[in-house]
Amino acid sequence: MVMATTQSNRLEERFRLWDRNGNGVIERSDFEREADDIIARLGAQGTPQADKLKQTYLGMFDKLAEAAGAARMSRAQFLSAAEQEIISKGDAGFSAVVRPTIEAIVAILDRDGDGEVSPAEMHGWFAAIGLDGEVADRAFRDLDTDGSGRLSVDELVDAVRDYHLGRNDIPLLGR
Repeated sequence: MVMATTQSNRLEERFRLWDRNGNGVIERSDFEREADDIIARLGAQGTPQADKLKQTYLGMFDKLAEAAGAARMSRAQFLSAAEQEIISKGDAGFSAVVRPTIEAIVAILDRDGDGEVSPAEMHGWFAAIGLDGEVADRAFRDLDTDGSGRLSVDELVDAVRDYHLGRNDIPLLGR
């Protein structure tokens, strides 16, 4: 049951992070504020990539809220919806709910337009979510599963999945 406990703890952590105003529920505005903060920290305001990131964040909220049957999600509703829509569906759940957001983040980070994230681009991401460069270097090495020196969207989606399933300790969506 260690894996289930880790999953639960990681979802609890995600709830606390997304409850941006600390009112005990996750609202669409919490996701909008997080997207705006990430966009600002990456210096991407006013770009089509920023608009896409915001849309995907709000789409992720909408998918979870729909599963919860609520416009605002309590902790219990969020945990249930995330389990139902993401965790229990494995790769398919992460692809449907999380992948669009990862793709949008990569589109902002990818300064050279190759569709992947370089070590320098990873530093930009980690700085945006409040993690230091040393963590970024170590994470990059661990996540570069094909040894290409670049991180693909697939590698990043797998990393987010593995974090939430307790298989790694790399919080790509922040702590």
